[in-house]
Amino acid sequence: MQLRGQDPAERNGNHPMKSSSELRTLLRSVDHKSYPAYKSLAGTYQFGNFVLSIDHVQGDPFASPSSLHVEILHKDAGFPAAYYEKKPARVALCDYLTRRFSSQFEDYNFKAKGSGKSGLLSITRCGQEVLERSACEISSQKITSRFHVGFPAFGRTINAGELEKILFEFLPRCVENSFFCKKLDSKKVEQAIFLSEDQEFIRNYLKEHALSAFVANGSILPRKSGVSDLPMKESVPFVSPASLEQTILLPHRGEIKGMAIRQGITLIVGGGYHGKSTLLEALQMGVYNHIAGDGREYVITDDTALKLRAEDGRSIRQVDISLFIKDLPNKKDTCCFSTEDASGSTSQAAGVIEGIEAGAGLFLIDEDTSATNFMVRDEFMQQVISREKEPITPFLERARDLYEKAGVSTILVAGSSGAFFYIADTILQMDCYRPIDITHQVKALCKDHTAPRIQAPDFKVPDFNRALTPSQRRKSQSGGDRGYRGRGNDQNRSGGNRHEHMKIKTFGRDSFSLDKESVDLRYVEQLADSEQMNALAHLLRCGVEQVMDGKRTVRQTIQWLSDTLEKKGWEPFCSSYVPCGLAKPRIQEIYACLNRYRG
Repeated sequence: MQLRGQDPAERNGNHPMKSSSELRTLLRSVDHKSYPAYKSLAGTYQFGNFVLSIDHVQGDPFASPSSLHVEILHKDAGFPAAYYEKKPARVALCDYLTRRFSSQFEDYNFKAKGSGKSGLLSITRCGQEVLERSACEISSQKITSRFHVGFPAFGRTINAGELEKILFEFLPRCVENSFFCKKLDSKKVEQAIFLSEDQEFIRNYLKEHALSAFVANGSILPRKSGVSDLPMKESVPFVSPASLEQTILLPHRGEIKGMAIRQGITLIVGGGYHGKSTLLEALQMGVYNHIAGDGREYVITDDTALKLRAEDGRSIRQVDISLFIKDLPNKKDTCCFSTEDASGSTSQAAGVIEGIEAGAGLFLIDEDTSATNFMVRDEFMQQVISREKEPITPFLERARDLYEKAGVSTILVAGSSGAFFYIADTILQMDCYRPIDITHQVKALCKDHTAPRIQAPDFKVPDFNRALTPSQRRKSQSGGDRGYRGRGNDQNRSGGNRHEHMKIKTFGRDSFSLDKESVDLRYVEQLADSEQMNALAHLLRCGVEQVMDGKRTVRQTIQWLSDTLEKKGWEPFCSSYVPCGLAKPRIQEIYACLNRYRG
C-alpha cells in the first residue's frame, strides 16, 4: 500500500531507489531471456532531474502494455507556484502537460521495433473537455505523469536494446520537452491557466446571480459530426437576444457578453433543424471546462446540471417515485419502488428523484428523448381518461414546484406541445441557430387560450435514506457480510486486497462490467470520456463493499466515495498501483452508476 507523500524509494513492493545506471545493468542482464524476466525491472530509478517508476510489467508483448510513471520536483520543473496552488489552475496545467506529453510520444511511438505492442508509447488522448486525470497529477511537491510502454521483444524473447533506447533516449527527451517550464511556450501555458480561471469566474458568477447558464456571443455550438466533438466549420456563431444579454468582466480576458439563462423554467422551441437540441447539448456539456478553440470555451452551465431522459429497461432500486407515480393497479408500493425492467415513464420519474438526491440544481430535458406520458397529458386525454384512472402525475404539473420548493430549475426543449408555455419563465425560439426571446409574445397569446388543468397533489421532496442491500449472489461472491475496511486492512488469506479480485472490463463510454455484472450507462449523456467510465468502475468496486453490510445509505456511500477521491486521490480505489486512464466523474455520474448497478 502506497501512502500519499511516501518516499518514492518505498514504493513498488518496498524496492529501494536505484540509479539509472543500475537499470541499464539490469536491462542488459535480461537481454534475450524469456519475456517474464522483464518483471525484475519493477522498481524506482533516479534519472537526473526526474524519477522513473516501473509499476507493472506486461506478461507478454501482445498483452496490455506496461505501466510506468515519472515524477518531477517543482524546483526542477520551474513552473510558477500560482499555476498549481489553486485547483482550477492546477487542473488546467495538468491537462496542458498531458496533451504536450502525448504529442511528444507521437514522434517516438513504435520507433523501437519488435512484435506485438513492442515500442508503443502512449498516454491519455484528451478530448475537448478539461478533466482531472490520473495521467497527470500535481501535488505540493511534484508533478506525476503516468503512461504506458510496450516492452520490446522478438516473439517472446526480450529485446533489451530496444527498451534501452526507449528508457534512456526517447523518454528523457519527451519528459524534458513536456514538464520543464523553460522548454515550453510560456504564453501558451499562461493562456491555458488564464482560460481556466476565467471559466471558474463565470461559474461563481452564475451562483451569485441566480443564473443557470451562460453562453457567450460568438460561441460555436454545432459539432463537426456525430462521431467528432470538434467544432463545425462555417457554422453560425451564437448571438444572444438583447433582452437576455449580460456583460461579465473576467479577470484575464476582460469584458465578455452573452446570453444569461436565469434560474426557473426555461423553454427552448423552434422548428426542426433550427438548433434546439444543439443548444441543449452545448449546455449539458457546459458542466465541464473546454480547451481554447473548442467553440464552447465560454458556454458555462451550473456544474450540478443533470440531463434527464427515458431509459426503457433500466433497473430501479428502492426509489420513492410517488411524486410522479402512485396508486398502481397492482398495488405496488411506489414510495419504495424497485424493478429490473422500468418503462420509459417510470425510469424518467426515478431519474428526477435520483437527480434531486444527487444534488442537481438544474434539469436538462429534450422532449425527443422523453416519455410522452411522463411529460404531459392534454385536456382531451384528461377528459377521456379520468385522473382517478391515471397513476402518472406528469412533469408539467411538477416543474413549478420543483423550482419553487426543491430549488431545481429546468431547461426544456419542446416541439410538439404548447402546454409548457403557461409555466415557463423564459421562452427561447431557435431560428436558424439564433435564439430569440419570445417570452412576452407567447405569454400574451396564452391569455387567448385555455390553460392546461394542473391538479397535482401536494408536493413533497422524498427522504433520501435508501440503504441498499446487495443480492445474495453478490454477498457470496464477496465473502459474506464483511464490510469494506479500506486498503491495507481488507485482505484475503493470500495477503492481497479483496477488491483487487473483482474484475473490471470497460466498453468505451457505454458500459462496464464488474465481476461479469454489466452496468449500462449509455444514456448517461454527460459522461465526456471513456476514462470517466474506467474511474466509475473503480469507484463502484469500492462502493459495493461499502454497502455490503447495509449500514450506509446511498447518499452516505457516494459522499464517502466523493470525499475520499477529493482528499486522497486515486490510490484508495486502485489495487497495487494507480494506472493511467482514469478521469474524475462528477458526483451526479457516481449516483447514476450506483443506481444502475443490478448487483
